[in-house]
Amino acid sequence: MIQFKTLLLKGYSYAMTVGWGRILHVDLSSGKHRFEDIDPDVSRLWIGGKGLAGYYLLPEITRSPDDPALPLIFMAGPLTGTPAPASGRICVMSKSPLTGAIGDCSVGGGFGWQLKKAGIDGIVITGVSRRLCGIEISDENVSIEDAGRLEGTGTNEIYSRLKDKGSVACIGPAAEHGVLFSSIMVDGTFAAGRGGLGLVSASKNLKYVTVHGTGVVPVHDQEKLRKAGEDIRRLIAATPALTGEHGLQNCGTAACYDLISCRRMMPTANFRKTFFPPAQSMNSHAFADAYRPKRYGCKACHVLCKRVGEDGTHLPEFETMSHFSALIENENLSAVTEANRICNEAGMDTISAGATLACFSEISGEKLTPARITELLLDIAAGKGEGSELGQGSLRFAESKGCSDLSMSVKGMELPGYDPRGAYGMALGYVTSTRGACHLRAYPISHEILRKPVATDRFSFAGKARIVKIAEDMNAVIDSLTVCKFFLFGCSLEEYSSVLSAVTGTETSAQDLLAAGERIYFRERVMNAKCGFTSDDDDLPPRFFAEEGSSGDGIDIPPLNREDFLEARSKYYRIRGLDGKGIPLENFAEELGLSELL
Repeated sequence: MIQFKTLLLKGYSYAMTVGWGRILHVDLSSGKHRFEDIDPDVSRLWIGGKGLAGYYLLPEITRSPDDPALPLIFMAGPLTGTPAPASGRICVMSKSPLTGAIGDCSVGGGFGWQLKKAGIDGIVITGVSRRLCGIEISDENVSIEDAGRLEGTGTNEIYSRLKDKGSVACIGPAAEHGVLFSSIMVDGTFAAGRGGLGLVSASKNLKYVTVHGTGVVPVHDQEKLRKAGEDIRRLIAATPALTGEHGLQNCGTAACYDLISCRRMMPTANFRKTFFPPAQSMNSHAFADAYRPKRYGCKACHVLCKRVGEDGTHLPEFETMSHFSALIENENLSAVTEANRICNEAGMDTISAGATLACFSEISGEKLTPARITELLLDIAAGKGEGSELGQGSLRFAESKGCSDLSMSVKGMELPGYDPRGAYGMALGYVTSTRGACHLRAYPISHEILRKPVATDRFSFAGKARIVKIAEDMNAVIDSLTVCKFFLFGCSLEEYSSVLSAVTGTETSAQDLLAAGERIYFRERVMNAKCGFTSDDDDLPPRFFAEEGSSGDGIDIPPLNREDFLEARSKYYRIRGLDGKGIPLENFAEELGLSELL
């Protein structure tokens, strides 16, 4: 067992920082590795997870995604490996090959836990291996192994072969064949899916990383942590969206399917419509009847929102259900499950994959049958035939056909399962998201549809600029603590500041955390500005301003008013500290203590 007492004596004072203060650097070009002791002030400033990962990415952000010096970063948070509720996630970050912007994902599984038990806060991987390789970590032992035998192997098979070595993060054939939306799969079914981080790993000839730790992550005040955890679990129990009959605990993320459908904001036929009549036969209850699933999920989580059928079939999440049914007008339940299986096995983002098929269907005029969906997905993963074009994502594909407006994307990243004409905060959140069209940067659906923490008018931009900005800051903190955003439906940063104080021994308030989130998100705008992004990129496809959705059942879904949208975006820029082109202002950077970043 690793001797954490020795680490503490060497200066890795967990209680005085927000982690072990220990980063593993691996250079695949030289085959060498080293450990870095982080300055405690850096840890306190950036927390961990997403915040600390961005600290390492910033100096290299203008490099191309296939530049050997561009880092691929795995960063755990200060709560990972402890009994803190919903703390079993890790941030994976690099520059996105799909968008050219900052690319990061929060992913579950056991990787973060094993990393912290090995006495490591994060891994920064640079260079390019001369051969296909894997990185294997067991406590303080680090080795780079030949992975040639795994070339072309799917992610499930890799996990089966390597799981005895601990938690496994790997890429599948899609990344090896240059798919711009290829993912990194963790422990078989957890996806760091958006933005093409799998391709960054492939460009380094890195097939997998395994990590196994035998230590115990220390907690400064176990009793305080126990009480703070009880407060969170009590609030979660009183939150129907999480633990109610139709909440995530009982229906998985598929709980959103009927809700979004009945609000007439289900993306349908490549966003030409917002209502899919067969939806009632494609919902969570239909999947439950067909597969009789059981619950599973991330470490340290009791909600367990993922589902696996009694036959071992891993069932799709909400966005996957939406995009492989309504978005491509598919009424076959089994085809959705098969699409999910192919994407996970090949290592592809299901949102971008489904949206790219929808774009293809509209441009070609072809109605996609279940067999055709399977054929196209397999061709994308193999990089052959029509799949070689589709593997570049919907925007590049649409541009090649002279139909760029038919790519439903922002910054080159495809929109997820919420039509912005049905939730105006979501419309704003899509464009202000630093990684492209993303529902998780701010998740306005929380208040516009789920009514958490308070209900807001979903057909109004009033107040949405400030709501989106604050939510972005809050979620930046959550991704830096590396806990689950869903828990914020029931509790707040107040509860998690108590948890953090208990773990680290450093008193921290909710306002301290929110201020850190503001610094983290502002820095992401700085990074994107360095890569050439402006307000021209903070925009929705023309369809949403010119075409109405599927009104009915007493609900009108008109086109978005462009003037109102631009006014809301301008308000957001002022609140965020950006100029009229969306570029960070120097005086605002000085207020945040970040002037050296500009």
